Amino acid sequence: MQPKLTTWQRWGLAIAVHLLLVALWHFWVELAEVPAYVVPTPWDTLMALGDDYDWVHNTLVTGGEIFAGYFAAVIFGVGMAVLFSWSRMLNALLMPLIVSTNMIPKVALGPIIIVWFSYGFMPNAIIAFSICFLPILLTTARGLLEVEPELLDLVRALRASRWQVFTKIQLPGSLPYIFSGMKVAVVLAVAGAIVGEFIASGEGLGYLMLQVQVTLDTAAMFMAVLLTTLIGVVLYGLVIGLERLVVVQDRRQSGA
Repeated sequence: MQPKLTTWQRWGLAIAVHLLLVALWHFWVELAEVPAYVVPTPWDTLMALGDDYDWVHNTLVTGGEIFAGYFAAVIFGVGMAVLFSWSRMLNALLMPLIVSTNMIPKVALGPIIIVWFSYGFMPNAIIAFSICFLPILLTTARGLLEVEPELLDLVRALRASRWQVFTKIQLPGSLPYIFSGMKVAVVLAVAGAIVGEFIASGEGLGYLMLQVQVTLDTAAMFMAVLLTTLIGVVLYGLVIGLERLVVVQDRRQSGA
């Protein structure tokens, strides 16, 4: 049996792996004499923060789009999954429609969304929402249905209300599914916001990438990518923290 790692050990290993990747990046660029306009060194990338690109504002814009689209997807995805678990007719009517409409490429929807909502924050947040909504809906719906029929028959025989069945049986049992969908949706929300900024935007990290591409400022492009990644990591960390908080609370209540 393998020894269980502590939280600090896991954090240490994660940081060490990332530092190793940065070191390999640096030595590969230096030893292979890769031109700076192709791949900059980590130091050159870091120095790009000193350029006049309004990094703070663009990062906050992209972060706001990602967080807004993501949290809207969580609220609507989980909410609709709950409604579908309560009504088989509603599930049969709307679920196929939701799945089929989500097959439409979001890049193709981008120009239409821009026509409807103009440029700026809102259309990019909507694109982020549209990309990460379906995984949350599907995983939550699956989790709510993955309840032992015998257990449901037992609580119904005890005359438990629908709300009691949901809060005491279905919701606790579906938490692993919900958080799995939320973790996957983090990656999609980041991609959605950047796609929206690529299509049409006047600010944000995606917009900045297109601007510095013209001047071959590869260091700034790398920094924009790293900052976008950092936003995603922060959001993913918040989901992990929320998962642990909710699961621990649920276990305490179950133990009580």
